[in-house]
Amino acid sequence: MNAVIRILLVMFCVVLLTGCSKVTRENYDKIKMGMPMDEVIAVIGEPDSCSGALGAKKCIWGDEAKNITITFVGEHVTLPSMKGL
Repeated sequence: MNAVIRILLVMFCVVLLTGCSKVTRENYDKIKMGMPMDEVIAVIGEPDSCSGALGAKKCIWGDEAKNITITFVGEHVTLPSMKGL
């Protein structure tokens, strides 16, 4: 395979992968108070990180610039927020 084709193939894969993000305003708008965590995961996928204390769990999807953050109590949404969407 020549170098030009390899570069184009890599660029195509990068665009394809970045275009598949579920961290969008449209998906954020689907998240409702009281929604079970498994339904949230069905909408926006597995979280990138979670931390918990005293029965609450805070999960983040995305990065510093663009993210959805949701606090769960008893595995249900209590406080959704977003940044950069």
